[in-house]
Amino acid sequence: MMAGFGHGTRAHPQSRSRTWSRWGSPLVERSRELGGGPDSATLGIIGTICAIAGFFVLGIVLGPVAVVCGWLAMGRSWAGANRSVPALIALVLGAIDTLLAVIALAGAATWGNGML
Repeated sequence: MMAGFGHGTRAHPQSRSRTWSRWGSPLVERSRELGGGPDSATLGIIGTICAIAGFFVLGIVLGPVAVVCGWLAMGRSWAGANRSVPALIALVLGAIDTLLAVIALAGAATWGNGML
């Protein structure tokens, strides 16, 4: 049958480009099956360590890292009984750490201009 007016070949397309899902790579789906990425307990511990270390060095960097790790460890939700203590500690200490670092930077900026 010839493709002509109104009789296109779109009824049975022959796709030669991709053989997997359009919205995700098969590698991403495979890593989910294998358990790729850290679990919530590990993220909570990493966030707590970053928050404590942020009080001493690089608070402007380690504070937000701790907040993100704590938030991800909590499952990106405030509700729920599965909140782990290290995740909550990481979130709170990371927020305090970030706030203190921003205040210190603002104080250094005003002190440097002679506006004491």
